[in-house]
Amino acid sequence: MENKDINIRFAQETESEVILELIKGLAAYENMEDEVAATKEQIHETLFINKDAEVLLAEYKGKIVGFALFFHTYSTFLGKTNIYLEDLFVKEEARGKGIGKLFFKHIAKIAIDKGYGRIEWCCLDWNQKSIEFYEHIGAHVLDDRRIFRISADKFKEI
Repeated sequence: MENKDINIRFAQETESEVILELIKGLAAYENMEDEVAATKEQIHETLFINKDAEVLLAEYKGKIVGFALFFHTYSTFLGKTNIYLEDLFVKEEARGKGIGKLFFKHIAKIAIDKGYGRIEWCCLDWNQKSIEFYEHIGAHVLDDRRIFRISADKFKEI
């Protein structure tokens, strides 16, 4: 699926504010605006100085309309590095143009080129449209897994 109006590229160091605005757009979509604590400075430091994660941006007709943020994990069973897709978001006005699929194609090419074993991500259980999209591209839900989380305020209690 080739679309000359869409460009997927890695984010540049000068785009921390744009990334933060897209994160806020995702939070609004998920009704979680109050949970965004990240600042432009934190985005810059963690993504471009520490290189804790990578960000792809989608441009539609020259305007940034989406992002995909991912980082690397490791499978001891496979003995391979994997990609964990933390977030994928496309602004409402740019949905339905194939941008999500192009993000996945780009990420899959990275995984192929580097010999990675998997691409994994989570999806909110109410987001049926995204679930259907993920199934359409060949993903499947791992029913035998549960996500656990310990927040920073509990680290010292362990």
